[in-house]
Amino acid sequence: MDIPNAFINEWNVLQTQSDAYEKHSLYIKLLGIAITACATLIQANLLLILLLATLWLQDAIWKTFQARISERLLKVEAALRDNNETLNNVSPCQLNSEWLAQRSGFSGLIKEYLCQAARPTVAFPYILLIGVAPFI
Repeated sequence: MDIPNAFINEWNVLQTQSDAYEKHSLYIKLLGIAITACATLIQANLLLILLLATLWLQDAIWKTFQARISERLLKVEAALRDNNETLNNVSPCQLNSEWLAQRSGFSGLIKEYLCQAARPTVAFPYILLIGVAPFI
């Protein structure tokens, strides 16, 4: 297999997956909004807050997976851009192997999820929805 073509193929697959993760993250956010709207009818404040917190964490986990793909996408793009110079240091199709080599155990994984949860693009709309939940 031609190495540059392997990187191009990998880039196409990873970019498609990254875009799909973004769509699914938006679906999780929309579900949170829908649950909040439904909770206004039954006034289940504590349950609503717990559900929203769960969705927020799920969204953070999803975005963590997307971040791993994005890191690999940047390596593949650098290899394609710099051609021979970077190709010698990067092998195609190594997303999982690279992640496994950098894996930092259970506490590191939890920290990674919480860091993703704190990102503004992930935290919105959960902070807003959890903030209004007591007033429902």
